[in-house]
Amino acid sequence: MKILILGSGGREHAIAWKLAQSSRVSSLYIAPGNAGTSSCGTNIDINPENFDAVKEAVLSTGTEMVVVGPEAPLVGGIHDFFLDDERLKRIPVIGPQKSGAMLEGSKVFAKAFMKKYGIPTADYRMFDINNTGVACSFLESLRPPYVLKADGLAAGKGVIILNSIDEALGELDAMLTGKFGEASKKVIIEQFMQGIEVSVFIVTDGKNYRLLPEAKDYKRAGEGDTGPNTGGMGSVSPVPFANKNFMYKVEKRIIKPTLEGLKKEGIKYKGIIFFGLINVSDEPYVIEYNVRLGDPEAQAILPRIKSDFLDLLEGIVNEDLIRRKISIDERFVSTIVLASEGYPGKYEKGMPVYGLDLVSDCIVFHSGTKEQDGKVITNGGRVLALSAYGNTLYDALQTAYRNAALISWKGIYYRTEIGFDLL
Repeated sequence: MKILILGSGGREHAIAWKLAQSSRVSSLYIAPGNAGTSSCGTNIDINPENFDAVKEAVLSTGTEMVVVGPEAPLVGGIHDFFLDDERLKRIPVIGPQKSGAMLEGSKVFAKAFMKKYGIPTADYRMFDINNTGVACSFLESLRPPYVLKADGLAAGKGVIILNSIDEALGELDAMLTGKFGEASKKVIIEQFMQGIEVSVFIVTDGKNYRLLPEAKDYKRAGEGDTGPNTGGMGSVSPVPFANKNFMYKVEKRIIKPTLEGLKKEGIKYKGIIFFGLINVSDEPYVIEYNVRLGDPEAQAILPRIKSDFLDLLEGIVNEDLIRRKISIDERFVSTIVLASEGYPGKYEKGMPVYGLDLVSDCIVFHSGTKEQDGKVITNGGRVLALSAYGNTLYDALQTAYRNAALISWKGIYYRTEIGFDLL
């Protein structure tokens, strides 16, 4: 089978790495890909949000399945674009149609959906520029920390958590007046929940689902969970507190009601759902939905799937997931993200990366990289993710950090305590 993966990050490299292991994949294309994905298949230099360019690539390569990595093309309606095109409509797209992608595309929609179907989540209110005064009063009525969320997509940076009311009021004004463009024309102010986060993933064919390995993501840029939110600075899988009892509650109270709610809304959801959860005194609550694999969670969970990932994707397409098996490696995987200094703010690009040839006992997933004159150079804020196995979480972390110390470029930065809170 010929498969096209859309995206350029570490998640897409992990998907390509996993699918390249399938004996039934004959050709793999990644658009636009990065310096790492070129070792799994052929990079095609197009923007995944340019649907006409995607169509041309699909038809010219004879692609038989499209796997959408990032959220933006899904929220933009790429699945619908395929279904509405005579030449594309028989080519399966892994990822929901626009109506289902609203779970991630609009936090206002997602919160209303959760409330409607009794899915546990934090109390909230939504505001826009027309009721700024009421929003400020509501914010001042809360106790810190203060949680502000942009309604739309903001590249993983649209959730702000602050302890100072003055900073929170300033951030609220900035968001409503265009900090994240269209994404923050509406802002949710949410009750802060004290607990520990976990990312849970399913694949679903619209009727049935299969649970993928869970992971814990570390979103803050700085040591000890300080600094601004990022797309993620590391992840680990499995998560020790996500035991059978906790996951039973997750399935009963969150996963099954979500799928039932989608059916009742007339939304046929085929693809991946990422449940961003928080464990509050051993009770799960939904922080957010995503409509694709996480990054860097994909780099920790895909290495733990021993079975053929293509088989699960075909189960989504053929609506027979109930017949598909999934085999999970019991070992731990830890993923450490190597970023450029300044991320998620301003950072330099074009720095040569040294030491990749020194890495051992570790999978190197590329994120913000490209090749120039035969060398790998930095091309983004998150540059690499190192994923290591271990019989214990400590062993996995030791291997990943030992290898991280071998890699360098001007301005390299990574957190040194990923996973330590779970030891």
